[in-house]
Amino acid sequence: MSTADNASASPAGTSLRGRTVVVTGGTRGVGAGIARAFAAAGAQVLACARRPPEHPLPGVGFSPLDLCDPPAVRAFFAALPRLDVLVNNAGGTPYRRLADADAERHARVVELNLITPLTASLAAYEHLRRSRGSVVMVGSVSGGRPSPGSAAYGAAKAGLANLAASMAVEWAPEVRVNTLVVGMVRTEPAAVHYGGPDGVAAVSRTVPLGRLAAPADVGAAAVFLASDAAGYISGASLHVHGGGERPAFLDAATAGREK
Repeated sequence: MSTADNASASPAGTSLRGRTVVVTGGTRGVGAGIARAFAAAGAQVLACARRPPEHPLPGVGFSPLDLCDPPAVRAFFAALPRLDVLVNNAGGTPYRRLADADAERHARVVELNLITPLTASLAAYEHLRRSRGSVVMVGSVSGGRPSPGSAAYGAAKAGLANLAASMAVEWAPEVRVNTLVVGMVRTEPAAVHYGGPDGVAAVSRTVPLGRLAAPADVGAAAVFLASDAAGYISGASLHVHGGGERPAFLDAATAGREK
């Protein structure tokens, strides 16, 4: 069975039929994979982003929204009749060393990856409190280790995990809040980012499970955290990274034994 087939199945306790889900940045890449997974689990899914989907997303609605515009975000959530799950997925960063950009550019990275999830969560809070729903933050392994070339992004994702943990305490017991700590994902730009198919293959070999994540892998984890199967899980960070990265000393030790 393929990864996509696995994501389409809804194990006992993970059906979300009858629930309403908003996925920010849900029109492509990881966000599209998350939106598809929730639709497959029976939820009514609305993806919001600045641009519409590049490819059809069956069972997923779309609403244009600039998440960096707080009044627009508040108006968007106020207009919803109901909300059970908010997935704060929108984010990202170009590769850029700290000294190669000004403070304002780095501040925009922090705004997108930390402030907009806070803005959306606050705007969604009353809906989620009434439905006893949940928030799923899409974090990154960059938030837990040095991130040269994406330092502002890593700092923002570290802050996001801390924000989620604090929200989980303040908003309990009505709203559960959890974080997905995501590793490298094979999205549309991955081949370009890693230098083509050979680069993707080389990077994949550094992951203990031997491959990059598919968007469907992240989607399946998000569905789990939002489902009744995770009903007693809040304030948690679930790592979706294939085991992390192989420590360099393992390769060095192997090379030494082969000599």
